[in-house]
Parts: sequence; structure tokens; C-alpha cells
Amino acid sequence: MRRVVLASTSRYRRELLARLLSDFAVDAPDVDETALAGESPRDIAIRLASAKAHAVAARHPGSIIIGSDQVAELDGRALGKPGSVEAARGQLEASSGKAVLFHTALCVVDLRDGTPLSGAAVDCTRVTFRTLDAATIARYVDIEKPLDCAGSFKCEGLGIALFERIESTDPTALIGLPLIALARLLREAGLILP
Repeated sequence: MRRVVLASTSRYRRELLARLLSDFAVDAPDVDETALAGESPRDIAIRLASAKAHAVAARHPGSIIIGSDQVAELDGRALGKPGSVEAARGQLEASSGKAVLFHTALCVVDLRDGTPLSGAAVDCTRVTFRTLDAATIARYVDIEKPLDCAGSFKCEGLGIALFERIESTDPTALIGLPLIALARLLREAGLILP
């Protein structure tokens, strides 16, 4: 089987990819994730997924490279990873009673025969938060510490209790890697998956 490399340092993406493949490498992309002027959250995710895949592809000739990025959008603005308890609480307060869009982009670069062939996909998941009071937000952030997650929650954990509903074509996209689209792109690259 050809070598597959995940262009990511995210443990969430590693865990998701392990659902499809038992053997793959991980290589950290060195990509500036600063948004460009006027760039929409969806376009940021698409550009960064491609940039990550192509940055790592240069170091792994003959491999299949997977790049992914997720950008949360609230009221037309991108929400980053909070990084602090205060920022996480602020993001959740702002999201309370509202819908947040999660744009999860995927880029697969196939370096077969030295000619890069790229495939891409983007999933948009709509998460509607229930109305959250300050005590609920503080309790959640203190328990789960979602400081490395866009939108300040972990839907695969206790964060699921913060929502009224999730609308998506791929439930794994919200965690950070849309496996339905990825499986299709990997089959197109010649990998045999169940």
C-alpha cells in the first residue's frame, strides 16, 4: 500500500484517520494560518487545507498527503481556537442561542509518478446552541477545557449537551476530518477501503 501522510498536528484528526487506516505517518505542516483581508471563513478553511497538504507533500515524494482545516463562523466572523479559559467562555457566551457554522475543508494530494493530483472537499456543519447561562458555560469550560477547539467545545465529549441540534452530511467533519469525503478521495487515489 502507498504511504499516506496526515499533514496535521491535531490529535483529533489522527484519531479520526485511524478509523479508516491502520498505518499512516504524521507530519506537521508549517503554514501561516492568518486570514487574508476580506477572506470568508469558508475560504480560509479551503486555502489552509490545501496549503497544509502541499507544504507536507514537498517532503514526501510518492505519497498521498491529507490536509484539513476547520474554521468556525459566528455572525459572518471566524472564531478561532480560544487558547484561554476567558476566551472560551466569551465564545460560548456569544454562541448562546445562535447557530455557528463549521467549515471543514479537506485536500488530498496524490504524488504518484511525481505529478501532483489534488482532490478537495468542504463540509459545512450547522450547530445550534441552546441558550446557555454563565454558570453552565463556566462549568463546561472548567470540566472539558476546550481551549484547543474552534468554537470552544468538544462535540465528541460533554460539549454535545450545549446544543439544540447539529445539521451535517458528515458527523466526523465537526470533529475535524470529514471521513465520508476523505474515503471517497482516498479511493480515487487508488487505496482500497472497506
